[in-house]
Amino acid sequence: MGGPGNPPEGTPEGAPGGGEDEYRSVVFDESFVRAARLQEFSAEERITDHAPAVRRRPPLRRGLSRQALVLVLLIAVAFGTAIYMGVRHPYQTPAARQPGEPLRMTVIPLAPEDEVPGTADPAYLYAHSPAAQFKSGAEGVPLPASRRTAHFSDSQVVSALTTAKDYIVRSALDPEVLTGGEVRSVRVLLDPDQLEQFDQSFARPTADGRHAPTGWLVRFDPSRAELAEREVRVQGTLQAAEADSSTLEVTADHTFVYALRPAGAAAEDAVSLFTLRRELQFRFDREDLRLHQARLVVSYVQAGPLSCAEDSTNHLRPLLAGQTAKEGGPAGTDPYATGSATALCGSLVTSAQPKV
Repeated sequence: MGGPGNPPEGTPEGAPGGGEDEYRSVVFDESFVRAARLQEFSAEERITDHAPAVRRRPPLRRGLSRQALVLVLLIAVAFGTAIYMGVRHPYQTPAARQPGEPLRMTVIPLAPEDEVPGTADPAYLYAHSPAAQFKSGAEGVPLPASRRTAHFSDSQVVSALTTAKDYIVRSALDPEVLTGGEVRSVRVLLDPDQLEQFDQSFARPTADGRHAPTGWLVRFDPSRAELAEREVRVQGTLQAAEADSSTLEVTADHTFVYALRPAGAAAEDAVSLFTLRRELQFRFDREDLRLHQARLVVSYVQAGPLSCAEDSTNHLRPLLAGQTAKEGGPAGTDPYATGSATALCGSLVTSAQPKV
């Protein structure tokens, strides 16, 4: 008797062996069934609605999925943003820097009215002079309380004041500079536009108000005098203000008092005081602030005791204890006063000297 899957009379002649028909290799999986355009109604549906045996199924949607559509949209937005940023980037192009303003300098020697007082004890001289309450060294150049301006932040104002202080300390308090030595420590603080003027001043000193080394820094003729004390007494002020939207301006006004003795003198030889009033004006653009550099645009110096007959362009040649000036200026000038002298040479008032 044949099996349940075969006809009673057995497998027809010519049919494939093993009871397999020619359609056994065709597999109707779930995806194939879903893709069929025609679908057969159930028996109940056909009886109830008298509908045809089959119905047409709606075509499958073969468009992009929601995730793919979102991805394409994000790529398009990113691409458009990149193009926009390339055309209109948010960073402002730095304005072209203006040519460096040359330093204008004035050095006024102050000749003593009488013999220069002196003693072997520098502390005694300081105690009996107007510099008795001055602080020593960089402590005499304190930074003021700083506030931001309309176009510059607190940190930028502090940077300008700090750079100005560094310049003052290096150019008027450094013993190496004061004794006619290396000046590179001062040079590196200047805006690059001023370096040519600075170098010309030391290579070819000229009393033209532009190229005097003593307009850039304080230095004594090493063949004439030497420091009796390395610490210099100082008092003065620093002030910062906005010159315009792109420039900060710092004004410095300090009085320095140096204890000097003749070059090569013994420690017990007489010491005298040398007083120098110095007003400086610095300007900073944002590039200067970033690089810790300054543009020195005004240098106004009154110094004595000096002889008006001596050239103070390259070095200061002070009159020392017991010396007198050969000639003086038209009127007495006090370097401790806040007024500005206008003469090319002045007289150092007696009250500015220590009482010995």
